[in-house]
Amino acid sequence: MPRIPTPAIAAAGLVGGYAVARWTKKRPLGGVVLAGAGVVAAREWQQVGGVKASVGLTTAYVAAFAGSHPLAKKIGAWPAVFSVAGAVAAASWAVTRDRG
Repeated sequence: MPRIPTPAIAAAGLVGGYAVARWTKKRPLGGVVLAGAGVVAAREWQQVGGVKASVGLTTAYVAAFAGSHPLAKKIGAWPAVFSVAGAVAAASWAVTRDRG
């Protein structure tokens, strides 16, 4: 079975988590989506890039989530979410592109 690329998993977790929280008006449900995708991505990052890559990219994933909140006050919620999702996807691609 082909693997889903980790940049897509990470971006989908950030965008999907926000979308679920916003549309259901249940922030914890969005957190479940965010965390679930984060766990899947972290596992894949570890398999493809090793422990250092997984720890670094997971830290970036969590920082992107946290950073999207103050960024949203400046540029709006959806632009902030798409910006941080793109940044994490790019970092994931840069770290794992030659390894898996």
